[in-house]
Amino acid sequence: MAAEADPSQLIRAVALLGAAVVAVPLFRRLGLGSVLGYLAAGLVIGPFGLGWFAHPQAILHFAELGVVMFLFVVGLEMRPSHLWSLRRQIFGLGALQMAACTLALTGVALALGLAPTVAFIAAAGFVLTSTAIVMQLLGERGDIALPRGQRMVSILLFEDLLIVPLLALVAFMSPAPVDPDAPSRLVSVGIAVASLVALIVAGLYLLNPLFRILAAAKAREVMTAAALLVVLGAAVLMEMGGLSMAMGAFLAGVLLSESTFRHQIEADIEPFRGILLGLFFVAVGMSLDLAVVRENWHLIALAVPAMMLAKGACIYLVARLLRSSHGDALDRATLMAQGGEFAFVLYAAAEAARLIDAPVNDTLTAIVVLSMVLTPLVVLAMRRLGPRSEAPSLDGVEQVDGQTGSVLIIGFGRFGQVMSQSLLARDVDVTIIDTDIEMITSAAEFGFKVYYGDGRRLDVLHAAGGDSARAIAVCIDDRAAADLIVELAQHQFPQAKLLVRSFDREHSLKLVNAGVDFQIRETFESAVAFGEAALRAVGIDADEAARIAEQVRRLDAERFELETASNDVRAGIPKLLNNTGNVPKPTPFTPPRREGQRLDGEADVPDQPSSAA
Repeated sequence: MAAEADPSQLIRAVALLGAAVVAVPLFRRLGLGSVLGYLAAGLVIGPFGLGWFAHPQAILHFAELGVVMFLFVVGLEMRPSHLWSLRRQIFGLGALQMAACTLALTGVALALGLAPTVAFIAAAGFVLTSTAIVMQLLGERGDIALPRGQRMVSILLFEDLLIVPLLALVAFMSPAPVDPDAPSRLVSVGIAVASLVALIVAGLYLLNPLFRILAAAKAREVMTAAALLVVLGAAVLMEMGGLSMAMGAFLAGVLLSESTFRHQIEADIEPFRGILLGLFFVAVGMSLDLAVVRENWHLIALAVPAMMLAKGACIYLVARLLRSSHGDALDRATLMAQGGEFAFVLYAAAEAARLIDAPVNDTLTAIVVLSMVLTPLVVLAMRRLGPRSEAPSLDGVEQVDGQTGSVLIIGFGRFGQVMSQSLLARDVDVTIIDTDIEMITSAAEFGFKVYYGDGRRLDVLHAAGGDSARAIAVCIDDRAAADLIVELAQHQFPQAKLLVRSFDREHSLKLVNAGVDFQIRETFESAVAFGEAALRAVGIDADEAARIAEQVRRLDAERFELETASNDVRAGIPKLLNNTGNVPKPTPFTPPRREGQRLDGEADVPDQPSSAA
């Protein structure tokens, strides 16, 4: 007979989830953020608190899958072309920051009295920033897709790559005798390259057909299982090759970023990502050995602030050297001044290689954990006490706070002003936000109440009444910002209809795939009306011109349906009418009844080439 499940294990699982459920809302209510809530919950219930859990490392290893899934979701938002555009930031900015920080931290460790080898190991571990904490804090602020967020993501990706040569360097420095049965370094590099190639080939040629087959089966639970299989399979493949699990998941996400199933996969992964990432922070809190802190409190009390200040200063200087603004440089230094989860891996490898002993490993680990615990507090302190010289002057402008309009209008430029007239004509209660101070002031002179607020920030959307809005109208002319607002609104305000101003056909296609309720190209209706006026100008009857304009709208909608079905903006090319007669011959919107004629009655002249509409 199979052994019965140990009820104590279930009790521990309930305690683990219960601690997070209690701590996180409490800390968020206090304005301290969810990360600090998870860390505090772990410290309270861990082996050095109430002692409900004796082996936090086991939970930490399992919960690292939350970091893996987080990077997979980030990869889904990065098309290969966009990732390629970040190559200079990844390998240039990332390499420069890592080199500067490693030198500075090694100097700090030597000044604290550590031996040269131990000092280098301590610095190399601390320089690896916590991907989980930075990504969580960026996500809560809605900054991941912004330029400053993308720079931090680029540096984190470089650090994930750096763990591989660092582990190889630890093995090379080891005084322990070489295991004759161990594979050579050349073989290890070959295995890593083979794993990477295998993942890319599978992503390019197998993943999309797999999800197409599963989608045809119409089994939602199988699609969820397949999404988890892709994430975990990529992570395992990279780990078998000696690379980072998180890097494998990120690459899998990038390879699926242009898939028609991207949004479905992201929705399936999201619940697991959130739970596991929360458990990761809880496990980090459990890992803080208070006994080690008590025994070495003099060294730790000096090392934690010294290492964080040195790393933050280097990050700030590198950012300013590469022409980042003071605010962005300070923000990056604040968020990335801590050590990270890869430090635990590096220190464990250094202990196994006999470069450091167990007490030193415990002390260095405590320093890293404390830096991770302090980061949310430092971010909070900088937000409240730091300089705000770059913030726009809000004299005479009211910031959005506690509004409850039925419709939230984001952006009040020319497009937003015109669309608002229909709502105001029916006395619909609207809340309008924008970031252009001059426009807000000017609008007030015409009787409009426009609040200052950046729609790319989740806290602003909440303050603007996104939770109660029946519709959210995104009227801004920034394509990337519109995409970010769409993502935030869909996840946080599912009750609201989402109407979005589109930049062009490709953007419209992306918005349709994202599931918005309505989108319209910003120049489409004005161009159709312009064409109708042109017809009347050359003598076409007004009723006939109006009928043709309506037909253009209908045929354009049919063309867009073709593009949506194939997820390709070129699918509607045969529907276009051009004036060159080039092959392949297009199918015109309306078949011409006769050859074109000059309206001035003069002899025909050869057609001049023109681009397609």
